[in-house]
Amino acid sequence: MSWYRRRRSRIFIALATAVTVVLVVAVTIALTVTTYDHTSPRAARDKASGSVTGAVDCRKVKCVALTFDGGPSPTTPKLLDILKQEHLHATFFVQGEGHIGKYPEILRRISDEGHEIGNHTWNHKILTQIDTADARQELTRTQDAIEKITGTRPILMRPPQGRTDREVAKVCKELGLAQVLWSVTAKDYETTDSALITKRVLDQTDRDGIILLHDLHKGTVPAIPGILKALKQRGYTIVTVSQLLAPAKPQPGMVYRP
Repeated sequence: MSWYRRRRSRIFIALATAVTVVLVVAVTIALTVTTYDHTSPRAARDKASGSVTGAVDCRKVKCVALTFDGGPSPTTPKLLDILKQEHLHATFFVQGEGHIGKYPEILRRISDEGHEIGNHTWNHKILTQIDTADARQELTRTQDAIEKITGTRPILMRPPQGRTDREVAKVCKELGLAQVLWSVTAKDYETTDSALITKRVLDQTDRDGIILLHDLHKGTVPAIPGILKALKQRGYTIVTVSQLLAPAKPQPGMVYRP
């Protein structure tokens, strides 16, 4: 009987040790990989004081931010024509390799027409999968290129695939960049069907949301007029990310996600 008790005791100890190890590993992963400061646009506004500069106050009207990743591209001028005709502004998270350097005049037009420009890295590397020095270079090189062309250094960035962690947040804080994720994605990189892109956007959009699209994909720009018309019919005011946050100011390192 004593042998049975000793054996059972050893089994319990082994199980308890295994559970403890699993918990320690889980907590360690959570703290080192997934934990970072984040807030929503609405929460940021609620904590801020002061007045809003400009005609749109998203505390009083139903806003949604319109954002585009991966440009500038040959398709961007048509998009800019549409936005200009509608008297709207968007936020463009631009990419370095094959885009900024190749189409500087389009980037300059984005800036000149009053759109907001953010950083989407140089080579679209997943920042959580590279070392800190490389992540810093991905962002700094893009910052420098944007400033050289537009005269302004961005204060917003969007991590490729939305992948971020505490180390990425630390680099962004050092560089003066707030991180912007999204609540609406049409997955326009996997379809050329403009009607489907429109449906996906409208099905997901809610107040204080952030729409993610890619103007470089074939079906996206043709979908924009219909998306804008439907959003206006539903009472939405289309804004930039900074307008959505106002009167709050984007905080470097912070992750903003609806």
